[in-house]
Amino acid sequence: MNYPERFSNLPEYAFPRLRALLDHHQPGGDIVHMTIGEPKHDFPPWVTDVIMENAAGFQGYPPNEGSPELRAAIADWVNRRYGVSMDADTNVMALNGTREGLYNAAMALCPEQKNGQQPIILCPNPFYQVYMVASISVGAQPYFVSATAATGHLPGYTSLPEEVLNRTAVAYICSPANPQGAVASRDYWAELIQLAEKYDFRIFADECYSEIYRDTAPVGALTVAQELGADSERVTLFNSLSKRSNLAGLRSGLIAGGPETIKQVKLLRSYAGAPLPAPLQAAAAKVWADEVHVQENRALYQEKYAIADEVFAGVQGYMPPEAGFFLWLPVENGEETALKLWQETGVRVLPGAYLSQGDPGQNPGEQFIRVAMVAPKTEMKRGLITLRDCIYS
Repeated sequence: MNYPERFSNLPEYAFPRLRALLDHHQPGGDIVHMTIGEPKHDFPPWVTDVIMENAAGFQGYPPNEGSPELRAAIADWVNRRYGVSMDADTNVMALNGTREGLYNAAMALCPEQKNGQQPIILCPNPFYQVYMVASISVGAQPYFVSATAATGHLPGYTSLPEEVLNRTAVAYICSPANPQGAVASRDYWAELIQLAEKYDFRIFADECYSEIYRDTAPVGALTVAQELGADSERVTLFNSLSKRSNLAGLRSGLIAGGPETIKQVKLLRSYAGAPLPAPLQAAAAKVWADEVHVQENRALYQEKYAIADEVFAGVQGYMPPEAGFFLWLPVENGEETALKLWQETGVRVLPGAYLSQGDPGQNPGEQFIRVAMVAPKTEMKRGLITLRDCIYS
């Protein structure tokens, strides 16, 4: 039996790789999980009540693009958060989590050719793995642009050569960045949007960490695009309730953009989408409309930032994250460090190279580990102190 070759060179996904690295070794202490970004704070207690009140909706097929109530709540949230007016019927659509949308948007919107050549899709490096597989799926060339300390931990797309930009059809950008916690400034967005206007490519703005930050809310790509008077189809926003509301399992994401963009994604999704069950859509609509729990959640993360800053004060190369809930910690070798931590302490972290592309010595994540600050504060602090004492003392 034959299998397609287009995915034959995909590396093992990050977490199976981690299990292969660690699981045949015994932990050196009480296990502290700091690998996956799965929020552990409480979600709003009334969510389950809304689901139960709407349980009869499990009997029917849910609306593919989102119920009118959910789309209205999403449009209101985008307007409230970014100051950009969105029509609930033509500018937004509900998603089954952002990963589905980030993949399907490439499927629906990336052309087969750009200026007569194979299209390029720009990806930050390190990157969320769906960017790469979406690029491959549409027959585009994923083009990885390192996001390192030298570039402010954001990809320097504006410095790319013209022959690359002429082939570029889509640029993925994550702000706040996973894993580094860097935030794109208004100037960064403006330069990228102007570049996209000049070379006629789309920007897929993955902003799912936008509500977890220290002091100032990160500026959004849609906000800057509106200020510049850019083509309404130029920027497409993706976000979700996973981090904002500690509801990763609810799978409520959003896509927002120009009417033709939404039309094309909606058409594809009508054939291949997997919408949220109606009771979950009802709950999601209520959650998108509420900001009180978001403020409470953010306050907890701000306390965690302070703990991390205290624990790693004086550690050379420590970069306090501007936003998000990951630490991107410098080490000599991420894989060796992750194994050492596991064997000697039981703390479980993710090697940075598992989130990046590049040969040994050229992989921008090779000398980092990613540490998720999602556990309760006491457990998180214990894990960070144990980690510090093991690898930085």
